[in-house]
Parts: sequence; C-alpha cells; structure tokens
Amino acid sequence: MDYKQYFEKAKQASRTLISLGKEKTNAVLTDLAEALVTNAAEILTENARDLAKMPIEDPKYDRLKLSAARIADIANDLRNVAGLNSPLGKILSDKALENQLHIQKVSVPLGVVGVIYEARPNVTADVFSLCFKTGNVAVLKGGSDAEFSNLAIAKVIHQVLDNHKINRDVLTLLPAERTATEALLNARGFVDVLIPRGSQSLINYVRENSKIPVIETGAGIVHTYFDESGDLEKGKAIIFNAKTRRVSVCNSLDCVLINENRLNDLPALLSPLADGNVELYADEKSYAILKSSYPAHLLNLATPEHFGTEFLSLKLAVKVVADLAEALNHIADYSSKHSEAIISEDAENIAQFLNEVDAAAVYANASTGFTDGAQFGLGAEIGISTQKLHARGPMGLEELTSYKWVVRGDGQVRR
Repeated sequence: MDYKQYFEKAKQASRTLISLGKEKTNAVLTDLAEALVTNAAEILTENARDLAKMPIEDPKYDRLKLSAARIADIANDLRNVAGLNSPLGKILSDKALENQLHIQKVSVPLGVVGVIYEARPNVTADVFSLCFKTGNVAVLKGGSDAEFSNLAIAKVIHQVLDNHKINRDVLTLLPAERTATEALLNARGFVDVLIPRGSQSLINYVRENSKIPVIETGAGIVHTYFDESGDLEKGKAIIFNAKTRRVSVCNSLDCVLINENRLNDLPALLSPLADGNVELYADEKSYAILKSSYPAHLLNLATPEHFGTEFLSLKLAVKVVADLAEALNHIADYSSKHSEAIISEDAENIAQFLNEVDAAAVYANASTGFTDGAQFGLGAEIGISTQKLHARGPMGLEELTSYKWVVRGDGQVRR
C-alpha cells in the first residue's frame, strides 16, 4: 500500500488549521463530546469485537475495554479541553533591540503529530482533541488489538468534522497493519514529531527505528518508599490506591520500599492489598514477617527480576531498605523515571527525596495515581513523557506547541 498519500494529505491539512478560530475549534470539540455519547452503543459493539480477540487475563485487556462510563469520561475530557485557554499565539518573549528591530517569541503548533499506540482506544479521541485544540494534525497508528474500536471513534470524529466543513484529514487513522508503522517511522518531511504510547518494547522499537524526532512516553516502573517516620494510615491508603485503582496504567505502583525500622508495621501497611487480591513478591526480610499474616496463596519470595518490572496487574514487589539513602539508590537503579513517591513526616527526608529522585513526577504523601493530564489540570493528555527534551511528565496543550521568532523592522540591514 502507498502510505505517502496519507502523509501528503495530513501535511496539506495542517495549513488549514492555522486560520481556524478558537470558537470554531471549541465548538467542534464540544459537538464531538456529545457525538461520542450519542454513538456509544455502536462504539461499544465494535469494542466488543476487539475484546473477543484478547484473553481477559492479558494486562492490556483493561486498557482496551470501553464502557458507557468510560466513553462518558472521554467526552468529559473533550469538554475540559474545549474549556481550556489555547496556548497558540502566546507571546513568550517581547523585546526591542538597539537597532529598533522588534522581536517576539510566539507559540505555534508542532505541525503534524504522529502517535503509535497499542490497545488504548481512548487515545484516539484524546490525541485528536489535544492536537486539534493546538492546531496540530494527528496521524494515528493504533494496534490491531483495538482496530475496530479505533475505527468507530475515528468515524464519529470525521462525521463531526464533516458537519463543521473542516478537512477530515486533520485526523488520519492509518490501517492497523504493521507496514503502516514502518511507513510512519519513515515519514520524514511530512510528520514533524512521533510519540509512541505503549509497552517498553514498542517505545524502544520506535526510538531505535524512527527517522522522525521522537518524544518518549515511557513505561512506568513506579516505587513508593515508606520512610521511618511514615504515617501508617496515610501509607495504607496511598499504597492501596496506587496499586489497585487501575492496575493496567503506567502510574500504577510496582514496588514498595520500607524502612527496616518500620518492618513490624509492614503487615498492617499492606493488609488492605490482601482484600484487593494483590499478589506480593517479597524479599527475604519482608517475606519472613509477612508469611504469618498475608494470605499464603498471594505471597511469594521475590527473585531479582521482580525488581524493575512493570507488572500492569495485581502484582507488587516489596523490599526492605536500611534508610532513605538505600531507597534512593534502589530507585535510581530500577526507576523508569515516570512517577516516584515517599511517605514520610520528616521534612528533611521529603525535601531530599523530591530533590534527588530523577523522575517526571515525584510525590510526598500522595498516590502516584495522580500522574495524569486531567488530574494535573491539563484537560486530557497525549502521553506522559519520561525524557527531558521538549516535554516531561503529562503532555497537555502547551507541550504540543513549539515557537517561532517574529521580527518586525523598518528597513534595517545587517552590516
């Protein structure tokens, strides 16, 4: 198949978005929110076709699964994006030089944004809304796991664009075939930036093979350290929420580190997890104290590979550390630089943790489940970047812009 036609149309469509007014943009997003809810039954029918192809025990199953409530949440995210201020045209710098040149630094769209993602049909709507609000064209390559769901959502988006007489090429959903991925990775000159969303293997593959600049939205290997001064009740609630709220997302907790001076509190700290059917992989010290209280069928002795694993399921590693320094060293060795947390009442330890941990989001006495664009007040998100160039953490509207220098003169020439 000749994919070049898709990329050429997307690049041409990007020019049409420059002059689209804010009122029109917001009207499209508001209408799309209503249309998704109106067409929920059809979307769920197509989603059921995808679910039928995937084993329910697959960690991606929960991400793939849609429901009326989840579609309503997607619609609410679209309304939130519509209600946010546009970052376009923002004057980031304004100065006059001695030669009377007037120079402004002005925010502009990235252009054509490519996104490769796996079994996450919500991404289709989320990415479109954020790109459209920021004047970017979206070229999407979803996985075959969510093929029918993505097509159903894209169909609704195109219908709304048609109703508003807007070029439907501002959203391009590429075929689910693997060859489309290869074409997108090589669409230099047409696609300005590429964002992979999915497993670490997908992210690595895109980074290693793309001829287009890549923004990595990394996998989450997430830790929470329970300090010597940690509050037990806070810790129980935070750890339970971070692990069980939704296990298939990248901010889900993967490893609990506990100060050895609080080891006797470990059974109480983790007791809510047993009710949540969470399977533990505990190091020798934590295993020894948990074996008399935690359900035997949910307790295992950890092996080295359990540390540094993104479980994406009801599984959790547990390790005892001597102090904050050992906790920091463990996180430095195993973290994917996504989200990390400390539970502590010691102001100095909290400050040290927040300052030294190298991650996109660091928390004190709060669940890592908050690492999310909507929770951060960004509306929706296009992904959570774990790199340091251009954007880091939840990527909302501002992170989908670049800037250009606008220079106004009156006949000046350079000598």
